[in-house]
Amino acid sequence: MGVVTTDWSRSIGIDVPVVNAPMGGVAGGALAAAVSRAGGLGMIGMGSAATVQRLTIELEHVSKLDRPFGIGLVDWVATSRPELLATALAARPALLCVSFGETWDWVSRAHDAGVFAATQVSDLASGERAVAAGVDVVVARGAEGGGHGQPLVGTLPLLTALLDNLPVPVLAGGGIGSARGLAAVLAAGASAAWVGTAFCACPESLLTDKARDVMLAAADTDTVNTRVFDIAQGYPWPAQLPERVLRNSFSDRWDGDEAALSVDPVAAAELAAAIAAEDYSQAPINAGQGVGELVEALSAAEVIEMLLRVKD
Repeated sequence: MGVVTTDWSRSIGIDVPVVNAPMGGVAGGALAAAVSRAGGLGMIGMGSAATVQRLTIELEHVSKLDRPFGIGLVDWVATSRPELLATALAARPALLCVSFGETWDWVSRAHDAGVFAATQVSDLASGERAVAAGVDVVVARGAEGGGHGQPLVGTLPLLTALLDNLPVPVLAGGGIGSARGLAAVLAAGASAAWVGTAFCACPESLLTDKARDVMLAAADTDTVNTRVFDIAQGYPWPAQLPERVLRNSFSDRWDGDEAALSVDPVAAAELAAAIAAEDYSQAPINAGQGVGELVEALSAAEVIEMLLRVKD
């Protein structure tokens, strides 16, 4: 495929139109720095367990970076912990992505700080609301994507709908884990690919070795959208935002029986013990439908090289 650029990638100062998704608990500062050094846009992800202390630690990895980087926050978490937004903007990222909510005061604050504003959207209507709120770039977060999101529309139909109807750059996310996938969304008109699962196994990520091995062994049909892990852990993710994870015995047992799970302290304790022991026969691992293409642990630079190289 060779070196490719888009108007948006050039405008934000990156060499290749690849952005690592800001996956909470996986996309820390080391991964973001590695992606940015390799020519993409590295994103630090702060998920539902985000704190200012955690963000400050991860920001140390990009404090002397001479390349653009970004930060991703969860809307309802940032709303409840306003110091997160202040800390993120003080770091002067090139891009701030705040997703999974409908509050928009952060957009003007980002613009006042000279930072581009982005958000992930799951359908055309949410994309239109984001643009009306002043967001500079939207991410077409397709139902194939790993982690939390509304699984409403697949990546390609969502991408094309947004491109046809919105006046801002659109990034494509969900199921993109190969050079052919990147080529396809760029050919459709995406300004960049928003890549998550393909970066999870990188040694620069925050993923543990045990979790990395489980991901590398997973097949393309091994994921499921579910709320059971959030319910058992007491995470207040809205009901319309399940997470795509690798299915296991815990999700098989409780998916569809969420009401009983919510009042079962034994199940919650068993899950907590499994997480502490890194027992992934029960503990969750976020992964998108592109996980079957993840077969070896590559560095961030090698992942970007792989995404740019289409096989004959």
